Order: sequence, then structure tokens, then C-alpha cells
Amino acid sequence: MIATTEDGRSLEVRVRHEVLRVEPWGDGSLRVRAGRHKILDDVPGALLPAKPSAATAMADGRTGRVVNGALTAIVAIADTDTGVDAQLTFVRTDTGEELLSEQRAHFWWPGARLFMPSRNGYGRLEQRFAAYDGERFYGLGQHTHGRLDQKGLVLDLVQRNAEVSVPFLLSSRGYGFLWNSPAVGRVELAANGTRWVADDARQLDYWITTGDGPRRILSHYADATGHAPMLPEWASGFWQSKLRYRTQEELLSVAREYHSRGLPLSVIVADFFHWTHLGDWRFDPAEWPDPAGMVRELDGLGVKLMVSVWPSVSPLSENYRELHEKGLLVAAESGVPAHAPWKDKGFGVEMPVAFYDATNPAARRFVWSKVKENYYDLGVRAWWLDGDEPEIQPGHPHNLGFHAGPGAEVFNLYPQANAQAFHDGIRAEGDDEVVLLSRSAWAGSQRYGAALWSGDVAATWASLRAQVRAGLNVAVAGIPWWTTDIGGFHGGDPASPEYRELMVRWFQYGVCCPLFRLHGFRDPRPPFGPDMTGGPNEAWSYGDSAYDAITASLRLRERLRPYLMAQMRVAHEQGIPPMRPLFVDFPADPACWTVEDAFLLGPDLLVAPVLEAGVTSREVYLPSGAMWTDAVTGTRYEGGSSVEAPAPADRIPLFLRDDAELPIRPE
Repeated sequence: MIATTEDGRSLEVRVRHEVLRVEPWGDGSLRVRAGRHKILDDVPGALLPAKPSAATAMADGRTGRVVNGALTAIVAIADTDTGVDAQLTFVRTDTGEELLSEQRAHFWWPGARLFMPSRNGYGRLEQRFAAYDGERFYGLGQHTHGRLDQKGLVLDLVQRNAEVSVPFLLSSRGYGFLWNSPAVGRVELAANGTRWVADDARQLDYWITTGDGPRRILSHYADATGHAPMLPEWASGFWQSKLRYRTQEELLSVAREYHSRGLPLSVIVADFFHWTHLGDWRFDPAEWPDPAGMVRELDGLGVKLMVSVWPSVSPLSENYRELHEKGLLVAAESGVPAHAPWKDKGFGVEMPVAFYDATNPAARRFVWSKVKENYYDLGVRAWWLDGDEPEIQPGHPHNLGFHAGPGAEVFNLYPQANAQAFHDGIRAEGDDEVVLLSRSAWAGSQRYGAALWSGDVAATWASLRAQVRAGLNVAVAGIPWWTTDIGGFHGGDPASPEYRELMVRWFQYGVCCPLFRLHGFRDPRPPFGPDMTGGPNEAWSYGDSAYDAITASLRLRERLRPYLMAQMRVAHEQGIPPMRPLFVDFPADPACWTVEDAFLLGPDLLVAPVLEAGVTSREVYLPSGAMWTDAVTGTRYEGGSSVEAPAPADRIPLFLRDDAELPIRPE
């Protein structure tokens, strides 16, 4: 029942109708698939083709093992009250220490794996593993629950605004685990076991890795799902945005003002409703009469133009009929292929809109052809992929039909496929600078140059605290380019002293994020529609005192850019994110696995953002095994304890590791 494959590197297990395959998939890594009757190779996933590894497999009929570097999988056929069953355990090769083991759901039925058929080879799939005392889980994308360690949580595996499903976790027990399925479902990280669930899919598929510490695990994951490209230098600067600049002249006036004030600016954004109709993917000439001239003027100021490109298509769009007739729109299992309401230009009320099918290569080529003609050929080089969960209303992905498969099986893949449309199009032009700001992502999105931001979050202190945890989990989930709406998205009164304090502190935190970006829908906020713009949201919009602090943050970011670009090179080559939890660099310090309100930016800078109103100092834990220097006061501390660090209104605590020198203080 257990046999090695022809190459002697993998195992195939057959028990009744189930086929289980365990095969090497990169250094110290294994892929496991389980199906009914056979293993399918056409099920979408995140893994790239496996790189060669010196793995060996052994089997004697009832037991077997695959040894691949630091990781060993042991398969045993066990007798149960309902017949024989195959069970997997993963151990460290050198010590035999158990990392993760499958766990039966019940002594009678079911076992560790469950397939509940629905139709045509599809069914509800479950995979169960044992729980371990003291285990902690990190990664899993971006969520609003405000926690770093996610043990004890139940998380939906589905894409929503500000809830981004990237089903990779890093365990404090020393392994990384990818649920290699874009199916809608959930993961339960309970005290009595871990359970992964796909609502309706054809095959179980997961990948597990281990190595010498979190850095090696994260590198293995990047090797398996793709490394991020090298970030262009211009993208490491400051990005200016507000809900909407309504005209070409309004946007240019803001860029000119930054220039006249001598403030650094790298990117400025033309947000939604700059188009004629949703899905035309071009500028409205009534409001943007000379886009090419606008790009030329911005280039002269050293500023890139970013445009917002939504995947939605209004029936009013000039492209709708062709997309519909060629089958390039997301279909519906029942009803018409319209999946969200939208109040478009030229229509006084909300109307239903469709989405292009990003999982269809022909649809990707069609959309890029329009984007190239109407934006790229005019000089636009930065892209905001908004609403690309996709943002369906109501949120019923099971009713969708994609080129890649039914919505229940492939929905979470959409943002990755949407990023691929732009990445492949840009690369086909011979251009290697790909920067895509996306509101959603899935495993592997990073290989297409997708940066993630935290979505439409609240403009509150609680929201700021949640962003710190969310960004660190995104980093662990393999996406090194990340940012927030500085100040939060929903609301914020520029005239309020309380809000101005939050804005200043959020700016100080934003300086130390991989991408540095201001955005938000400030008060006063008009109703949704093509005429909306929102309140002012520029560096000078928050009063003189806040302006001084904000401009100090802008200039600090400029001084840190060479260091940050060096960390982006590390992310590109090694898969180590620039912003990361303390335990990535200090795994032997138990306290570092519990710190949720501070992080490292690269190996040398510890960042402790201020996350409460009215605070002028805060407690900071300094990891053991290093000396730490307050980057402003010069006070030195030995690691392994907490200090009360000064945090006056004009700065947050920053600490330098050992003898590192960074230009924190202005010359």
C-alpha cells in the first residue's frame, strides 16, 4: 500500500479510494497531495516547479519515509475500528524531534483527512493536525483582529477588503506550512487541534518546510512561491494620495506645492473616477485633457504618476460587450454575471457591474492591451490595483465561475492573477520595474511585484495598533512590500488636535514601513459617487505643529532610503522581509516571540512606534544577544530586558543594534 515512485525520491500511498503522494519540493521541504483515485496536476496553487534536492524515499508496504535535508516525513498504515488508514508525521531529520503530526478526528470516523463529496469530483475537504502546548502561529496574510500570534483563532480563507488570505503560517515549533489551495474555507487554530477546510474542492494539497531558524524557513518559502523583484529606488520614497484628485490641474498643483516647499515626493496618485466609465481603463478627457503632458511635468519634478486600475467593468463601458461576448468576464453559476453595485459616471443611481476574469490568460492580455494603450504608452509606470479581492457584493464567491474553476475552488487566487496581468504585460515591454499596489493578495503574489496595503481601515488609535500586527504577519506570509493609509482611511478631521496627534504618530510609524504612503478619505466626506473628493490630506493640511513633525518624518525617510534599499535587495535575493517580528532575527530569545508592538527594519534598526494618545515615553523590549543604542540620545543598553524609552511628540523610539550607524538624527 506504500510504495516509492520510480525516481526513488517520493512516496505514493493507496488506501481504499484515497491516493496520498509525498514528494520533495525544495530544500528541506515536502509537498503532500491527497485525492480520490488519482492525483490531479491541474488544480491551481501557489507553488512553483520544484527545484532539485537530494531526497530519498523508503517503503516496506506498511511504513515509509521521505528524507529531504532537514525534514523527514514518516507514513504509517494503521489499523482502526473502521479499517486501515494512513497517517503522516513530520520530524527533524537530525534529531527525530516531532514538528507536526496528523490527527484523526475520531477513533471511528473520520481520520485526519476528510472528503465529503458534493458533485462531479468536488467535495468538502478537511485536513487535521495535532495541537501542541505553547505553540504560536504567525503569518496567514493580513487580518483586522489585532493579534500577532494567531493561535486560538478561527480565520476565514476568503478575500475581503482589509482581510487578505495568504494561507502560509510559521510555527514557533520550527516549521512553515502552506495550505496550497485557493479554495474558500477556513483554518481553525484550536487548543485541541488544527483544521484546514476547503468548502468545495477536488484535492488536498499542502507544503511544509523546516530549517535552521525562521530566516531559513522564510527563504525556503520564497524559493517555493517566488521571490519579489527588486524594488525600484523611486518607490522607496514618499507617496502622496487622497481619496480623489478630481482633475489633472488639481493633482499637478499638489505636486508643484511639494516641490516649491522643498518636500520630498516620489509618487502621486490619480485615484478612482479618473476614468470615463468603469472598465474603459482610460482617462476622462474632460478632467484629464493631457495625461502625457502631466506625466512629463511630473517626471521633471522627480515624481511618478500612479493610476488606480479597477478590475470592475460597467455595462456602460466601451469594453463591456467584447469582454462579455468573448467569455472574458467572471461568470455566475446562477443569474447574470453582475457582482457588485456601482454609481458610475453618466448614471444617476447604482447599477450592477461585472469583473474581468483575471484567471483567464486571454482576459489578462485584453486588459493589459487597454492599460498599455491608455496609460503605459503615455508614460505611466505605477499601478494601483484597487478592489481586486474582487470586491463582490454580496460576498458569495461560491456563485462565481472562473476560467480556472468554480468560485468555491479558486476565488482566493484572483488578486494574484490580477497582478500577473500587469507584471507579464510590463515585462513584455522589456521593462523590469514592476510596482503594483494591491488591496488583496494570495500566496505567490510577491513574485509579480505586488505590494499590499492594509485596505480601508479606521482612522483611530486602535486601528493603528492593529496595523503593526497586520504588517508583521504580512511579512511572515511572504509579501515584503507593505504599507498602510497613513492616518487611516475612514475619516479623520484635519482641524482636530486629537486627530492631528494620531496623524503625526502614524507618519512616524510609516517612515519605517517598507512603503511610505499617505492616503485617506478625510472629513468632510460627501456621499459615494463620481463627484466625491474628501477633505484635504497633504503634509500641510494638519496645522503648523503637525507640519513640522510630518516634514521631519519625510526627511528621516529620505535619510533611511539607502539602508532600506539594501534591505529590499535582501528581500529580493533571500526572501527575508525588511520589516519583521523580533523573533526572525532573535529566535533563541523566548521574549521576542511575544513582542507585538515593536519590530525590526532590517537587522540593525529596532522600531517601537507610539500607539497611544498623549504618550511621551513607552516600554521597549530589547532582544538579548546584542547591545542596543537609542538612535537619538546615544544611551546604550544591554539586550535581554525592557527599558522606558523617551517618545516626545517629535519622534518615536528607535534603537541601533550593536555598532550599527544609521542617519537617524539630521546633520
